[in-house]
Amino acid sequence: MTDRMRRVNESVRQVLSEAVGQLKDPRIGFVTVTGVETSADLRHARVFISVLGAERKRAQTLASLERAHSVLQAQLARELRMKRTPQLAFEYDPSVERGVRMTKLIDELAPDDSE
Repeated sequence: MTDRMRRVNESVRQVLSEAVGQLKDPRIGFVTVTGVETSADLRHARVFISVLGAERKRAQTLASLERAHSVLQAQLARELRMKRTPQLAFEYDPSVERGVRMTKLIDELAPDDSE
């Protein structure tokens, strides 16, 4: 990946992180935009999100973000002024959940140093 694409991905991630926080849909849970992968031609972007909550909450949040696609894409176009504004596709990123699970396992296996 080129430096330019890294900068584009990070810029898109930052704008979307702020924009998702401003959405007023109550079905959208606590969302973190963990990453973005934009195609080289800037036509498509995969947006990876992490959602705090159960499977049902994740599904609701993903569906609500898909419905808010046009609002988020318009915000992206206004803020970044790119030649093309990519079509957004939202995907759940399980890495945060895996990290929390691994931390719990390590805490359970580690000896207690307070004694």
